[in-house]
Amino acid sequence: MQSLQGKLLVASPHLGDGNFFRSVVLMVKHDDEGAFGLILNRPLNNSLAEVWESIAKEYGIDGTVASDRPIHYGGPVQGPLVVVHTQKKQSEAQIINGVYFAAREDHLREVITHSKKPFRVFNGYAGWGSGQLEGELEAGGWLVTEAGKELIFYEADDLWERVVQGIAEQIMAPAMKTKHVPPDASLN
Repeated sequence: MQSLQGKLLVASPHLGDGNFFRSVVLMVKHDDEGAFGLILNRPLNNSLAEVWESIAKEYGIDGTVASDRPIHYGGPVQGPLVVVHTQKKQSEAQIINGVYFAAREDHLREVITHSKKPFRVFNGYAGWGSGQLEGELEAGGWLVTEAGKELIFYEADDLWERVVQGIAEQIMAPAMKTKHVPPDASLN
């Protein structure tokens, strides 16, 4: 089995699970025991400031966060808030070169309250048991492509379309022996 850690899973029309319709999942971990990822393109209506205020009260944490950034729906499995960011010192794991994962409260707090660098906070995650993701891949439910910082921290609503376009270009351009595939082929 080849690990998909650090890759993007892109939901195909063949994926029957509505939780992942048109989703782009960053794979944080993938090994023989299973897989763990975060949906990148599902911002929630709650801002980081709103969520942090309730967490700070519940856990007695000092400090406020003045950020209107959205919390992202990481997937259908409940879990603690986690953050994907670019600060090695505040991480528990590296996802790709220069992009890290943190779930520990002290790391989360430090990234959220002091970082001017890109980060995303997630509530929930996508999880697969041993062999489950491989079965979905064989059934054609997911497309796989490289993850990069620019896609992980992409802010617009069209991430799925952008990643699918990139996959199409990777597949079609070599076969067509063209240097550029236009975004709209009807313009040819």
